[in-house]
Amino acid sequence: MKKILFFLTFAFLATVINAQMLFVTKGADADIVKVGDKIPAFDIVKDDGTTISSATLKGKITLINFFAIWCGPCQRELAEIQKTLWPKYKNNACFTMLVIGREHSDAELAEYNKTKGFTFPLYPDKNRAIYNKFASNLIPRSYLIDKDGKVIYVNIGFTPEDLNKLMKQIEKALK
Repeated sequence: MKKILFFLTFAFLATVINAQMLFVTKGADADIVKVGDKIPAFDIVKDDGTTISSATLKGKITLINFFAIWCGPCQRELAEIQKTLWPKYKNNACFTMLVIGREHSDAELAEYNKTKGFTFPLYPDKNRAIYNKFASNLIPRSYLIDKDGKVIYVNIGFTPEDLNKLMKQIEKALK
C-alpha cells in the first residue's frame, strides 16, 4: 500500500511539474512581436466608427499596453500608470499611449472607467484583432515603440520594478 501511495504521489508531482513547464514554454512562445521588430499594422475601430491607425504613430514614442478588466495585475499596472507615468508624459508632444482592452467594447471600457477614473483613453479590441498581431496569450503586456515604429522594450506582467524600467526606457527614447 505504501508503494502504491508513493507511486501515485510521484506520478501526481511529475504531472504538475510537466504542466508548469508546458505553461512556461508556451508563455515564452506567446510573443509574436519582439524587441527589434517593427510593429504590425493595425487599426483601432471605436464603436462610433472612428479609427486610429498604427500608421499615425510614426514620429512618436508610443506605449502600447494590453489589459483586461478582469485581470488583477492589469488593474495594479493601470493604477500605477495613472499615478506615475501618465502625469509625467501626457503633455509631451513626442509621446503617445494606447491602452487597449483585450476583448472589450467601448461601452464596457466606459463602464469600467466610471469606477476607475483613469484620465488616459482606453481603446477597444473586441475580438483580439490587434492583440493577436502582438501575442498569443498573457497579459498585461506593454510594448514601447520608437519614432520609426521599432519595438524597443517589451514587458509581460507587472511589478513596480517593471514600471520603473519602462519609464527609464521612455526617458532614453525621448532624448
